[in-house]
Amino acid sequence: MPLQVCMGATLQCIPFGVAPSTLIVIPKGPPVMVTGLLAATVMDFAPLANILPFGMCTSIANPMVAAATAAAFGVLTPMPCVPVIVGPWKPGALKVKINKFPALTDVSICNCAWGGVVKVVFAGQTKVMVT
Repeated sequence: MPLQVCMGATLQCIPFGVAPSTLIVIPKGPPVMVTGLLAATVMDFAPLANILPFGMCTSIANPMVAAATAAAFGVLTPMPCVPVIVGPWKPGALKVKINKFPALTDVSICNCAWGGVVKVVFAGQTKVMVT
């Protein structure tokens, strides 16, 4: 069963990001909390505002990487990551809406213009069993 993603979730750009990143949730209406943290929606996809850089980028489709690689006579030269997210997270929760938008789950992905797929590695919350 998918988990609701919340503020501080860990993200990874597969296969081009060299480091994990963190999701920043900016409420688009009254804040909704899950386990004491802001709940995310599929609309939390803005580069640098919601999705922070993944360290270095190794995608040759990234113009900065392509230029650095050409300058290094074809040796792949990673450059600082600046995500270029092309659209909202997909799929969102089917039944749960937060301020009119589908809730973001830990099985959702979004795409970077440079060919990477951004995935949720850790939803930012854990299910706690009380006995």
